Amino acid sequence: MSVLPTNLETLKRRAKQSIMPLLTPHLLKLRLNTYAPYIGAGIKIDHISLDQGLCVVSMGLNTLNKNIVGTQFGGSLYSMVDPFYMLMLMHQLGSNYVVWDKSSHIDFIAPGNSKVTARMKIPSSEIITIQELAKEGEAVFREYKVDIVDEQQKLIATVTKTLYIRLRKYSKSKEQVNRIDTFDAQ
Repeated sequence: MSVLPTNLETLKRRAKQSIMPLLTPHLLKLRLNTYAPYIGAGIKIDHISLDQGLCVVSMGLNTLNKNIVGTQFGGSLYSMVDPFYMLMLMHQLGSNYVVWDKSSHIDFIAPGNSKVTARMKIPSSEIITIQELAKEGEAVFREYKVDIVDEQQKLIATVTKTLYIRLRKYSKSKEQVNRIDTFDAQ
């Protein structure tokens, strides 16, 4: 048995892990909660479990995220859900897949006059479906909807995100990297 890595990919992964070790769920949450745009908007990651495909994000109403009429700024409402489906899919599918946001749409239903929350979930059956659809190398486009609700569970906005997913070996984006490698030990 050799002490040298069997291939270049293993060597790269080990070097990356020694330079920037894996983030625990707690450290990932801390890193996201200290991301400058989220601090500025008052966005807080309440719960994140990439292995379970679950993320809960909230945003209180404050002077930094009020719009001209005193309600939640639409850009902040969108920002609070923007990266999480991509992040969860990248983690759950692994490095053999490329995942990109393709498009998004937000429907504003009611003014946000208080703290708002979004709960994003990707069931394990969805991962199996994606793997099945992508196995021949075709691009897969999946649509996810997330509701943003206030403290009384009143619907404030609905965000629809379309993601592009493809096996890495068939993608023109082979060099896409996941800058947040994690493990989930909850």
